[in-house]
Amino acid sequence: MTIALSGNNYPQLLAEFVPQAIDSEAEYARALAIAEHLTFKKDRTEAEIKFLKLVVVLIEDYESEHYPMDNVAPHELLQHLMESNHTRQADLVGLIGSRGVVSEVVNGKRAIGKAQAKALGEFFSVSPGLFI
Repeated sequence: MTIALSGNNYPQLLAEFVPQAIDSEAEYARALAIAEHLTFKKDRTEAEIKFLKLVVVLIEDYESEHYPMDNVAPHELLQHLMESNHTRQADLVGLIGSRGVVSEVVNGKRAIGKAQAKALGEFFSVSPGLFI
């Protein structure tokens, strides 16, 4: 699903995607498309960043109810996010460490530290707590 938001200020963005609890897979898919669009958009405005955070909260709420991730290791979640976002280990070099550190983190041989979790959370637009 491709999403194009025409609003460039917060009230316009809210009018295009009225924030409410996500109740269906169709609404979930639309919210994901909006989040993906805004995540990879170049030169996001402050309003778009603020709006993205709101959409992510709604997505996380829906996912926690419909796709619980009990007992998922942080590195497994990282692998999933990398696959879903077509991210390579090389894309994380410098973000969370050297090539060796990234490899160890991705393969579960090294725990994800707080600073790394924060960087990964910002990079993937998810809560850093998911990695700890």
